[in-house]
Amino acid sequence: MDRSSTLWKAARIGLVLLRYAFGATFAYGAYHKITRGWLTTPVMREHFEQRLSEIDSNSFSAAYLRHFAIPLYRPIAWILTIGQVIVAISMLTGKGVRQSAALALFLLINISAGSYFNASMPPYLITALLLMLDKEAGRLAWEETTFEQLGVGETL
Repeated sequence: MDRSSTLWKAARIGLVLLRYAFGATFAYGAYHKITRGWLTTPVMREHFEQRLSEIDSNSFSAAYLRHFAIPLYRPIAWILTIGQVIVAISMLTGKGVRQSAALALFLLINISAGSYFNASMPPYLITALLLMLDKEAGRLAWEETTFEQLGVGETL
């Protein structure tokens, strides 16, 4: 696709807006956990135990919750919250977008494994994959800047 085309520009703008929305959602998730005391109280364990009581006890998610998430709820709360902060900052600043999208995908897969998969999850998973595949380094790039344009001779 020609990078100067209207479709290309619309796609880039759309992806950047999607990145901002993705970052804002992760920022809200981190804010919620921090302000509600998830890092210092057993709130996350209580959520996990509640979810465990609602699902099939023989499912993968039940085993995941019983043997991993519930016993390690405190480090999971910290990892999830810090991960959300990292993803939010990255998505909102455009720095390290591909790496943070991979982190977001890891966090989302673990959330899904705990039987928290719902209709809102596929768009987040797809967005994380799209941002991981974006080769524009998370920036609005209409044209490729070259050293030639700067008087040097190689592509940036």
